[in-house]
Amino acid sequence: MTLRAFFFAMVLLTCSSTGQAQRKFEQSKTLGLTANTAYYLGEVNPFGHFKGRFQPGFGGFLRFNMTRRFGVRASLNRAVLLYYDSDSNDPWIANRNLHFRNAITEGAVVAEFNYSRYQIGNTKDRFTGYLFAGLSLYSHMPEAQIGDVWYELQPLGTEGQGTATGEGRYATTGFAVPFGFGFKLNLGHFSALNLEWGMRRTWTDYLDDIGGYYASTAVLEDESGPLSEELSEARIEREGTLEDPVGQMRGFNGLDDRFAVMTVSFTFRIDKSPTTCWDR
Repeated sequence: MTLRAFFFAMVLLTCSSTGQAQRKFEQSKTLGLTANTAYYLGEVNPFGHFKGRFQPGFGGFLRFNMTRRFGVRASLNRAVLLYYDSDSNDPWIANRNLHFRNAITEGAVVAEFNYSRYQIGNTKDRFTGYLFAGLSLYSHMPEAQIGDVWYELQPLGTEGQGTATGEGRYATTGFAVPFGFGFKLNLGHFSALNLEWGMRRTWTDYLDDIGGYYASTAVLEDESGPLSEELSEARIEREGTLEDPVGQMRGFNGLDDRFAVMTVSFTFRIDKSPTTCWDR
C-alpha cells in the first residue's frame, strides 16, 4: 500500500468513526405520559372542529430519536367522545335527538419530523415544532344512555344490522391514519413538555352508531328487542304521517367518521444521562 493510499484510507476511517459517533450522540429514547381530550367529525358534528362535550383521556408512548430531526414513536391512548344532537345548531340534527358516547383505545406507530434540530436536555436545542404521520389500530364501542344506564349500541343493531332486512353488524376495530403537528419544549436536562394535535382518518361511518337510514321499528322490536327500537329513533317531530320511519335518512350515508386527539405530554429521557457539554 502506498503512502497516499494509506493516508486516504485513514481519512475515510476517521470520517466514518466521526459520523457514527455523531449519530450515536444524537440518538436517545424517551418515555411520555399523556393527558388528552378528543373531538370527532361525523353525523352529529359534521363540520365543527374543536366542538363537543370534551372528556378527559390518558395514554403513554415510547419514542426512539434516530437523529435530532427524525424519530419514531409507539403509543397507546384512550380517548372519549361525547356528543348530543341537541347541542347542534342544525335544526334537522337537533330534531333527530340522538346521542352517543364512545371510548376509543388506539395503538399507533408514527414517524416524527422536527422543524429544527432538537434534543431533550440540550440547552442549545430547547424548542421545536414537529409533524407526524403513521398508522394506528383502534377499538371502539358507541353507547347511548337511558336513565342512568349506558347501553352498547353495536350489538343492538339500531339501523337493522343483524336482522333479516339489514346488513351485518359493523366492526368495532379498524385501522386509521393519524397525522398532525406539535411542539416540544425542554424543561430541564431529563424532561420535556409536548403539545400535540392529531387527526385520525378512519374507514368507518359508525363511531357514532349513525350511518345510513332508519330501520323498521317493527322489525327491530321483533328481532332485536324494544331497547334497540327505543335507541334507534328518538325524533322530536317525525317526517310525514308514517308511524314507521323505515327508509328515511338517519345519517349522511357514505361519509366516514374522523376523530382528533389533543394531548399534553410530559417526556422523560430514559436511556442515558444527558450531558451539559453539548456540541454541534
